Amino acid sequence: MSDHHVYVIECADGTLYTGYTTDVERRVAEHDAGEGAKYTRGRTPVTLRHVESFESKSAAMSREHAIKSLSRAEKEELVGEE
Repeated sequence: MSDHHVYVIECADGTLYTGYTTDVERRVAEHDAGEGAKYTRGRTPVTLRHVESFESKSAAMSREHAIKSLSRAEKEELVGEE
């Protein structure tokens, strides 16, 4: 079972935020409630745009870092029109 997830959310201002979690629905709800990352506070509501699941935390964290290293255009290509 894949318990580790990397997600990309789109903030109300159009910016993209990438994070790691073990519970995507809970984490997105936290962001929406202003209880998520400092970056997303004040940028609500957020919309979940992309999720990838992994068997290990280390694999997920590596992918999170890789996504955060992408350019804006590459991130937009990743999230597409899901």
